[in-house]
Amino acid sequence: MAAGGVAPPRPPTSPRWRRGGARRPSTAGPKMAGSAESELAPEPEQVVEALELLLRPPAGPGERDGGAEPGPESALRPETLLSNAAALEERLRLVPAWAALRGLRRAVLSRAPALAAGAAGESDPGWAIACGLLALLLCLKERLAALAAAPPAAACGAGAAPPPSADTLSVAQGRSVGRALRAAVGLGLVPYLPPGVGQRPGPPATPPAPPAARGARLHATTVALAELAEHPALGGPLLARHLGLLLAGLCLLGHGPAAHSQGVSEAERARCRETLRHVLDRVYQPLAVRELLVLQGRPKQSPPSPVEETKPALVQAPAWLRRLCGQLLSERLMRPNGVQAVVRGIMEGTGAGGAGAEAAAVDWRKCDTVAKILASCPQQCLSLEDYYRLVCPQILDLLHIQDKLTARQFQRVATTTVLTMAKEHPQLAEKHLLQPLLAPLLRCSETAELAVEDLSAGTVLVTEAELGSCVEDVLKVYVVGNDSSSLLLGSLQSVLGVVFSLYSFAKQNVSYLRSPCQEILLWFLEKSEREESLAVLEGFAGLNSSVSALHPQCRFRAGSEGGATIAVEETISDEDEALYQKVSLEQSRVENLVELLSHCQKSGLAGDFFIRCLKALTCVAAEDEASSNLAAVPGGSLLELEQYHAAQRRKLLVLQLVATLCESVSDTVFTDIVQVEEFVAATLQRACVSPARGPGAAAETQTLAMAMGLVAAMLGGAVQLQSGDFAVLKRLVPLLEELSRTYPEPLTQELAADLRIAICTHGAFSSGTVGAAADGVLGKKPETGVQSPASTPGGAPGPGGGQAPPQQSRSSPSAPRERSEEQSVSHEAVTAGPAPAPCADSLAPAGLQELLVSAYDPQPPSRAAALRHLASLITQRDPEALRLQEKLLQVFLENIQHEDAFVYLSAIQGVALLSSEYPERILPVLLARYGCPVRGTEDTTATITRMKLGEVLMRVTRALGDVVFKHREPLVQAFLRGARDPDSTLRASSLSNLGELCQRLGFQLGSIVHEVTSCLTAIAKTDPEAEVRRAAVHVVVVLLRGLSEKATEVLQDVLRDLYRLLKHVVVAEPDGATVLHAQLALEELDAVMRRVLFPPQTLEKKIVVLP
Repeated sequence: MAAGGVAPPRPPTSPRWRRGGARRPSTAGPKMAGSAESELAPEPEQVVEALELLLRPPAGPGERDGGAEPGPESALRPETLLSNAAALEERLRLVPAWAALRGLRRAVLSRAPALAAGAAGESDPGWAIACGLLALLLCLKERLAALAAAPPAAACGAGAAPPPSADTLSVAQGRSVGRALRAAVGLGLVPYLPPGVGQRPGPPATPPAPPAARGARLHATTVALAELAEHPALGGPLLARHLGLLLAGLCLLGHGPAAHSQGVSEAERARCRETLRHVLDRVYQPLAVRELLVLQGRPKQSPPSPVEETKPALVQAPAWLRRLCGQLLSERLMRPNGVQAVVRGIMEGTGAGGAGAEAAAVDWRKCDTVAKILASCPQQCLSLEDYYRLVCPQILDLLHIQDKLTARQFQRVATTTVLTMAKEHPQLAEKHLLQPLLAPLLRCSETAELAVEDLSAGTVLVTEAELGSCVEDVLKVYVVGNDSSSLLLGSLQSVLGVVFSLYSFAKQNVSYLRSPCQEILLWFLEKSEREESLAVLEGFAGLNSSVSALHPQCRFRAGSEGGATIAVEETISDEDEALYQKVSLEQSRVENLVELLSHCQKSGLAGDFFIRCLKALTCVAAEDEASSNLAAVPGGSLLELEQYHAAQRRKLLVLQLVATLCESVSDTVFTDIVQVEEFVAATLQRACVSPARGPGAAAETQTLAMAMGLVAAMLGGAVQLQSGDFAVLKRLVPLLEELSRTYPEPLTQELAADLRIAICTHGAFSSGTVGAAADGVLGKKPETGVQSPASTPGGAPGPGGGQAPPQQSRSSPSAPRERSEEQSVSHEAVTAGPAPAPCADSLAPAGLQELLVSAYDPQPPSRAAALRHLASLITQRDPEALRLQEKLLQVFLENIQHEDAFVYLSAIQGVALLSSEYPERILPVLLARYGCPVRGTEDTTATITRMKLGEVLMRVTRALGDVVFKHREPLVQAFLRGARDPDSTLRASSLSNLGELCQRLGFQLGSIVHEVTSCLTAIAKTDPEAEVRRAAVHVVVVLLRGLSEKATEVLQDVLRDLYRLLKHVVVAEPDGATVLHAQLALEELDAVMRRVLFPPQTLEKKIVVLP
């Protein structure tokens, strides 16, 4: 900085130190013996005024002396500084009020001979002004210290603001002091620093003094600034703005070459070293780190960034300074909270809110650099383990920074540091980083050496905050860090069982820990080797001990803040309750495992685990086959009994796991030919070991047929097979050969032999059985087939709609005749439409009244004609007829109860037309009558009437079209209530109406689909009448047939229940027609699933027009 490199601000207004403007008494400060000037001490504002006078800019034309405003910094030229110094000396000598300041300055200069000599010299105006400024600043420091030591002023009144401390500077005075410090540093320190010491842009300035005097001047300035830094009012602005230059001067004097310290004794250099340590210890540590890094400069091997290439070049720091700064930085790091200080010193002010890829790249590079620094042991540390013991807890603390602006950077630094340490020193990193990180989870695992038995029930082992922090830290280090080294995977595997238990607990409760636990588990399963992942999944299911589960006496509890705690479980004395909780826990564990696997289908892990479970199921089947051939041996040792129970428990777990996987995994569980081959091989192996016999023979046969049909479909062209795929399929040849020789069913033997030939010939030879099996899988209709014994003509489903099903023993003798007439008339009504009216004009009220009277004529033909005439008036929207709509509705409803088919069908048509015109008014009445029969009627008559009302409701739904969606729920609820009526005929009729209603609704049942399926399931399983069960199964057939490919979407929540229902009907239903309906539904469901699994391949020619 040049000598005139500082521009003064406006002359400040001296603050009023006390009320009334009274002059403060002099209470402290050095007394100068033999001088009357020492009796009074100068006020701080007088010292500040002297500083302003010394840095005053030159007066412009027409301005009086001192009236100039502060100008640019280049205005302070050497002649201006000399003129200001002369004016200050003159004022000190002539003005009596400044005598005290003159004496105080003389006393200060007497203790600093170098400053006194420099202030008296005139050869170097810059150095002289620097010495004068430093002397005045030291005077100000002594006065402020004396005022701070004085007794405090009297307290103000109640409610008034407390007075400032005696050594407080005003804002204007603070600006003046800051200018003085800047000028003192620029004139007394910067010119005497060699190039590279104290980084400043631009070319180095020529030192203004000979080499012999530079060291003494630098020492004098540095000592004075260090003394000023001891006072809070002056040290704050000095250390905040000029700490780097002060440290540069102290480093040069205390540790630099002797050539730069000429004129400085060894004792003075030692004091400079002590001062350097003292300054570094008392300043804000991130600031000290940052300034030391600036002093150290850029390493030789690091090229400048594109942004820094446009800046002025910096001179390379000398080697001794780089080594010294490195040692000092290492000392900062080894201090308490030194890691955070180093990270803040490097990272503060970068990356927070930065925009653009360049800022993100710089931020990443800085984080990586800091991590390498923290992972490297400094030379001052005698032991690497001591360094890790000191630094690792501080590194883990970086993960818990709460400040949102810096938390992301600090967590990235901590994660990168942990990964770097794990690579460089795995054993120490595991001991001092990973184990403390996982300590809360290790503490409650089943392998923990914890005397849980000695703890009372309810003791909290891991608090909510500790557990939540641990899970989040694991997520940050393992998942976000994404380093799949063996050390990290091995350490995480030791707590995976606890994490999975916590995941299962969070799935059953409302907890924020569900998502991080799921991400941790999925990350491990993805990054581990496939065999290791499969073993871990088996450990989750309880099939092996590859993972350490939660301690059996520990349980999770819901936390008050959405987390969880781990506490000692209370002992359950009731054996039944304990068994129930154990079974519930195992069931929940299997369900959560399958839910976790649903996220691993794309990677193929779910398919591999499913195949492994099928292989385990084959082993279970082989064991059962072997055990059935052995005679039961009574007795046995306790160990044998325990082993037997463990084997039985494993079998049950395998069966439960396979059943849950079959129910829950989607159609994309297999991702390649290899997995399909392994699945088929497991199925064939199970068929070879244990042929289908006993109660489960049908299911085993169906599974085997599906597996073999899958191979046939692949050979038939459903999948484009390559030569490598045939090599995979050839693994099935030995199993197919064994199956063709040992399986008891001839058709299966023949298909197995043909498949073996087709695989060996790469599909060149394919018999008809292979094609038929492929057509069955792909949902095609084969030309010939074997008819089931249950497929009798009488078992075909009857007509749907609102027609009543055939009545049996409880029906009247005239029921068949009425039913035939009803069908014929209904067909005529549908095809021919309503009968034309005798005249198209509107009837007079008298004519309408005559029709209403004729509607009660005892002769059925006259009554039916009147009813049809009234219906035609409604169709023509006759105003008189519409005005009497309530009367017409009553007439029609009363005629519905007539026994003659021609009459009641005409009434049904009239009610339907009236309801389609006014559904909001008429439908509630019809639904109420359908739900509650008319009082005073016999049961049989009421049932027939309600069935006729059901036909009315179905005609209304046909007439309403899409508007029926508005009345969907009342209609469905009415038919569901009718399905629970004591009369079996009405139950069957209601179910038939429900099936047609579903068709009219487009099968969009919404939220009531669960009610519908529950009703159908209950009726199909428990209803005593075969025709009702048949109707319920027929509704399922209608649903599946109508929805077709949409069944997997619309019925996705209840499709499994419907499938179970149909399988139950096929196995346990005695009625042949009902079984036929169920088989038809299963075929429809099978066709739907095959179309979803194997969509038709279409060849498309795509033409792209290039621009």
